[in-house]
Amino acid sequence: MTGGLGVVLPFLPGIPIAWLGMLLFAYATGFSVMTWKMLLVFLGLTVISMIIDALGPLLGAKKYNASRWGVIGGIIGIILGIIFLGPIGLILGPFLGTFLGEIWSGKMEMEAFHSAKGALIGFLIGNAIKLAIIMVMFGYLVHGLISFY
Repeated sequence: MTGGLGVVLPFLPGIPIAWLGMLLFAYATGFSVMTWKMLLVFLGLTVISMIIDALGPLLGAKKYNASRWGVIGGIIGIILGIIFLGPIGLILGPFLGTFLGEIWSGKMEMEAFHSAKGALIGFLIGNAIKLAIIMVMFGYLVHGLISFY
């Protein structure tokens, strides 16, 4: 449950928490249902999700032709957005940061908006991937619980 909430709430590392839950379940069941091999696969997915979380908006902005200043603005926007706006800052921060970074670099408003839209799309795609990962982990854990009992 906490892992699922962590997919959408800032400062709550959902997928790593879910992985720790899987590790505890595996330990409690003597690794009879969930093997080390599966735990390592899910650990790999956990690391990938953390990378996607950090880089998704930036890669999206870059895909939409953001300049170096747009990417820097997106990084600053993520940090300031989370600090000052909480959960909504995860969406608005990279968008506004990329937009302002692009304006700073001399781009026109429509070009800056296009790059900022890329940051938003990158964020949404990253969250969709994280949601898919957490759902697979949850499904595997439920399967393990049913198999064990």
